[in-house]
Amino acid sequence: MLAKQNNDLDDGLFYSIEYTSPKFYWVMFALFVVIGFAAYSYLMQIIIGLGVTGLAQPVSWGFYIINFVFFIGISHAGTLISAILRLSKAEWRRPITRMAEVITAIVLAIGGLHPIIDLGQPGRMWNLVTSGRLQSPLLWDVTSISAYFAASTVYLYLPLIPDIAILRDRGTKPQWLYEFLSWGWHGTPKQHHILERAINILMVMVIPIAVSVHTVISYIFAMTIQPGWHSTIFGPYFVVGAIFSGIAALLIMMIVLRKVYHLENYLKEIHFNYLSILLLIMSLLWFYFTFSEYLTTYYGNEPDEMRVFLYKFTGGFAPYFWAMFACNFLVPVTILANKKTRRIKGILIASISVVIGMWLERLIIVVPSLANPRLEYPTGIYIPSLTEWSVFIGAIAVFILGFVLFAKFFPLISVWEIKEGREKSISEVAHRLQSYLPDNHDELEIEQALK
Repeated sequence: MLAKQNNDLDDGLFYSIEYTSPKFYWVMFALFVVIGFAAYSYLMQIIIGLGVTGLAQPVSWGFYIINFVFFIGISHAGTLISAILRLSKAEWRRPITRMAEVITAIVLAIGGLHPIIDLGQPGRMWNLVTSGRLQSPLLWDVTSISAYFAASTVYLYLPLIPDIAILRDRGTKPQWLYEFLSWGWHGTPKQHHILERAINILMVMVIPIAVSVHTVISYIFAMTIQPGWHSTIFGPYFVVGAIFSGIAALLIMMIVLRKVYHLENYLKEIHFNYLSILLLIMSLLWFYFTFSEYLTTYYGNEPDEMRVFLYKFTGGFAPYFWAMFACNFLVPVTILANKKTRRIKGILIASISVVIGMWLERLIIVVPSLANPRLEYPTGIYIPSLTEWSVFIGAIAVFILGFVLFAKFFPLISVWEIKEGREKSISEVAHRLQSYLPDNHDELEIEQALK
């Protein structure tokens, strides 16, 4: 797949894929093959039933729920991070916000489908409508994810309107699509005022919605008496883990897109440095929550809890547990705490490590607790089948395909925000510095007082 820079479009801020390249068609063909096989596997699951999976009693949740929590967690990369950066007026955010928001929209759609896949028959979702109980976290989960997806989609679309209008005015095909999506945008001061106000309202709304999503997902586990799940710390623990994996996924996408679309002039090392420091902080926070969770379990020494505890630390899931610890803490802290290794290659290694580690964390949360029931039954065994693996890989292929198709029709970097930043940044930054730095006469008074 090749990419070329259209230097004639607004200072080269628009990027598009070279669609005549054979490599592009080979990539698209490979993605559709993977997605087609995943769709076939899921169709067989609908026809035959969940017997084609590795799910059985007592391990009735497996890859589908693991991937549901994992993908929803990655979705925090976009809207939440973008909203916080906008709210804090971080000027360095401008080249990365759209990529983050695209990740959210695509991953939310993928993750939200996994509970339906886990039901075996999609028609069973209707039971939630007809027989749903308001006191059930499952119903809360559907409501919060639906609200988050709606808010995130609108939050992606609104800042995209000015760039769609530029494509419309340039006569970019398909003309009808850009004409329809631009909503009559002509860049008047009134339109800019309305747009900025709408974005400000959405970014304030989307932060609590995003936090509520993963908190509610944690309630699905924490509001049971299942050993290893019944924990009051699960809410913030899940939110921290979601932001942690989301930042890592965003960094991976930024590095890949920087290379593929030649965005070196816009995605600079300072952007990776700032985000990698944030990733380092989240790694330390993750360790704090993980340590607190397992320390209280060990100190309580409750037999059912200790059965799950030892299964993770020294039992059948010990290799996965310690691999999770290495991927989420040892590797990122070792790389990102050192300026010499906190470069793009090192950040890529640390980010990939975190994504793998956070998937393992979901695996370790879901399976060991179900494999060790409270009753006197032998430890359950869960081995994911080819169907589950194919659906997982197919979901990753859908994510890549969604990003490629978005890049085909829309710019990956917000053009109007880059222009706005170039025009206003110096004066705005100077004004902000002046607003909180002491005046000269105050400095003289302080110096005299010190003497």
